[in-house]
Formats: sequence, C-alpha cells, structure tokens
Amino acid sequence: MAGTRKDQYAVAVSVDGTNLGLFDQMTGGDVDTTELVYHPGGMLPTVALGGLVSVAAVVLVRLFDDVRDLPILPWLVSRVGKGDVVITKQPLDVDGNAYGKPLRYQGKLKRCKPPEVDSNTTAEATIELEVTPTGSIS
Repeated sequence: MAGTRKDQYAVAVSVDGTNLGLFDQMTGGDVDTTELVYHPGGMLPTVALGGLVSVAAVVLVRLFDDVRDLPILPWLVSRVGKGDVVITKQPLDVDGNAYGKPLRYQGKLKRCKPPEVDSNTTAEATIELEVTPTGSIS
C-alpha cells in the first residue's frame, strides 16, 4: 500500500469569491463531536448517544509574495470577521496530479496575520489566515 506525504496536497483558498490561490500549510480542521454518554441503572454498560459535530479552526500559511499578496493585504484585513472563505484540500499523487475527492471547508475569516518584522533575521516572511468553519466538511 502506498503512503501519502504531507506535501501531496493542493490547498486552494477563496475569500468572498476572490481566488487567493494555493497555500503552503494547512493545520486544524479536525472533525469532533460533543459526545453524549448515558449511564443506565443496574451498573449496565454505558450507551454512546453520539453528539453534535464541530469542525476546529483552520490555519493557512504561505510565503508572502509582494506582487501577489501586498495589493490584497488591506482588503483581506478588512474582511476579518466578515469574509466568507472556501478551502479546497485536493489530494495529489507522487507526480502532482489531482486524484480522489477533495475536502471542502467553508467558514468565516477569523484572523489575518501579515508578515512579522525582525531586523535581526533573514527568515522567510509569511502570511497567515485563520478560518472558523461553519457546518461540516463536504
């Protein structure tokens, strides 16, 4: 059985219908429930009743590109708390070809983190977005 590496995904993002392109990193998006367990009398085994499904916040990161990202940065900041976000996480094969059904997240733009500044380092500058999912993953 073939394995999959973390780099074998294409994560595309749009905010309010504007395509932002691909992001390099995606964390979060865990699907969980508020589990409800019932304890019947007579020391009988517990009964799992399931629960409400929730999707954890998604954090997206990519290398900040002056040509691509600088012009849209003020607009992105203005969409925090309001912007509708769609994230598509597409699996790729070892040759970079899309295969299988992508996961699709929808939500609101919760946070936009412009590049940090540090005059004592030459580390890469990144832009980071955080999304609060609405509903489940499709």
